[in-house]
Amino acid sequence: MTSITPKSRPDGTATSAGEKQDTVDALLNISPEERRRESRKVILSSYLGSTIEFYDFLLYATAAAVVFPHVFFPASDPLAGSIAAFGTFAAGYVARPLGGALFGHFGDRLGRKKMLVLSMLLMGLASTAIGLIPSAEMIGIWGVVLLVIMRIFQGIAVGGEWGGAALMALEHSETKKRGFAASFTNAGAPSGAALGTFMMGAVSALLSEEQFLSWGWRIPFLFSFLLLIVGLIIRSKVSESPVFQAAMIKAEAEDKNKPKVPLISVLRRPKALILTMFAGAAGFALQVLLPTFAVGYSAAGGTARSDVLYAFAWASVISIFMVVGSGLLSDALGRRPVMIAGLVLYVAFLFPMFPMLRSDSWLVILAAFTIALALHGMIYGPLAAFIAEQFGTESRYTGASLGYQLATLLGAGFTPTIVASLYAGPGGGESTMPVIGFIAAISAVSAIAILLTRESKDHDLLIHEH
Repeated sequence: MTSITPKSRPDGTATSAGEKQDTVDALLNISPEERRRESRKVILSSYLGSTIEFYDFLLYATAAAVVFPHVFFPASDPLAGSIAAFGTFAAGYVARPLGGALFGHFGDRLGRKKMLVLSMLLMGLASTAIGLIPSAEMIGIWGVVLLVIMRIFQGIAVGGEWGGAALMALEHSETKKRGFAASFTNAGAPSGAALGTFMMGAVSALLSEEQFLSWGWRIPFLFSFLLLIVGLIIRSKVSESPVFQAAMIKAEAEDKNKPKVPLISVLRRPKALILTMFAGAAGFALQVLLPTFAVGYSAAGGTARSDVLYAFAWASVISIFMVVGSGLLSDALGRRPVMIAGLVLYVAFLFPMFPMLRSDSWLVILAAFTIALALHGMIYGPLAAFIAEQFGTESRYTGASLGYQLATLLGAGFTPTIVASLYAGPGGGESTMPVIGFIAAISAVSAIAILLTRESKDHDLLIHEH
């Protein structure tokens, strides 16, 4: 499907309101077969592009757990080094709302597709650069400085990526299939996590401890450059969102007196932004708990690091189907009941999860990660559609991106650091109960926020105003 942007006639005169309405109708009333064909292409592009982006972003989480304390904080004791490494990890989450606002603004003004290409370019270059940063032994504190700077660029990139990918999938799909379509964007997160963990685990298994910490850990980051090329090719082949094009033409035809800055439109009525931020926070806290604290917690119990990483990677692969399945389920039952059920079940599972992670059996560890990620999929699968559907088309990229990224900042940005500190305890004792209490509190806040929103699965995207 090609883009249609009738700004003038061949003789240079402006198109009439009637002609613009005809163009809107042409964009929205395409044949079912053409819509399905284009939707499949866009969904595949959103999924693969999101997978590549999250491979880069979440690879950092694994490295922060098992590599960076030794490479960039060698003078610290193990726990202090882990807390410091997770502090650099948080920088990416702090930057994500900035990326959401920046890319959201231009995505709502210029289109979704252009911003998707730019966000991927920024992410790929930043991730490749991380693989080239010298260790603390070579350049001291400057290694940490460069690490934080590249992490900030990663955060800006993924902050812009998610909104565009989710909206492209959402706005190209049929109303009754929006949850299923948008869930593929979020399925990119466990797919990227699995790919990154497999890469890190394979390198760790093939090399000695000294080789891995010296140079082996850099290989997965340098691999990002190859993924960047693949991703740019994929992204260049999709068409612009028809809902976005139609909304822009319709607004011009009606000569609406609306703010030219999408952020202003979002902030004028902040309820949707605030509720989506708190509604999504727990999902990200639960998500980041696993590749950071839970991986390190399991490895500290005596299981080989590579075995723990492989268990998490295989569980991530299985969870992809749960994410997509939960998105499909939300099309039938609604976004809210599926997400709340996931929150309740995940928190309940935390009590047996931690003993399972310290098991001597690899299969038990695999089961722990698999169940946790499957329950997280119930939250994460409907989340893309849930957030995007809260905002009107002319500010949807900005609103959805900001809501999503503020949720990641609130729920995931500092969770690894907080959880590691809670686990250590003030007296030096180690207990998972404060960790469970912290996660349960965040989950309760998110459940309340979800209940305060209206069910959105049947919203008309073109006319809905937040």
